[in-house]
Amino acid sequence: MARIEVKSEITGTVWQVKAKPGEKVESGDTLIVIESMKMEIPVITEDPGTVKEIRVKEKDAVAEGQVVAVLDG
Repeated sequence: MARIEVKSEITGTVWQVKAKPGEKVESGDTLIVIESMKMEIPVITEDPGTVKEIRVKEKDAVAEGQVVAVLDG
């Protein structure tokens, strides 16, 4: 299985974690929602797979390019 790292495209604060380890996801599914400048920005997976790890929790600060989730593809 391929290891897929899902990264944040923006700097902000984790508003909501929508996926959990063990969950199967498809391309285009929202894993996490980040709040930045009063806007809610979804972190979407480009590849299908199984969520192996969520590396953030609600209210965590995240940086652009930070790995926020890992999938097994």
